[in-house]
Amino acid sequence: MSDRILLVTGITGAENCAAVISKQFSIAVETTANRKDALAALRRRSYSIVVLDSSLLENAGDADVLFRNAGLAIPLEINFAISGCGRLVREIRAALSRRQMEQAVAARAAATSLETNLRDTVAGLLLQSQLALAEPSVPPQLADKLKLMAELAGSLRQKLDQGLSPALDSSQLAQF
Repeated sequence: MSDRILLVTGITGAENCAAVISKQFSIAVETTANRKDALAALRRRSYSIVVLDSSLLENAGDADVLFRNAGLAIPLEINFAISGCGRLVREIRAALSRRQMEQAVAARAAATSLETNLRDTVAGLLLQSQLALAEPSVPPQLADKLKLMAELAGSLRQKLDQGLSPALDSSQLAQF
């Protein structure tokens, strides 16, 4: 995601507010005076946050159109006429903090899901390779490969149990 903020407002002094926000967060801030220009800017690049001046809204669906085109940007709707730049800075700080927490939670959920899927797959590989090795008519060349597969699955299971990120040696995999 791009580290940029888009301010959509026709209010006088928007450039000054953009400069304050840019300095405060060390993020590039662009301004557009209307929704049409904002949509064009959203087509050109992605933003971290899109701030829409509620005074530009003619009807309830206007914000939806803009925010639907904002991609992964955090949408903020604020009335610039009654809110100063200080309040906007606080709103942006809060939104970025929420985004950071949401990303951390999503990363933990993804890691947990991946770990669960890996554990299930490793357990299945280990079980099936051990069952295949128990067959009386397994050719010796196949038995060696099944033993290696069982060892790899067992090693991966240990790493998962230890909480380490599993890494298979590609030279071992090439033996298959």
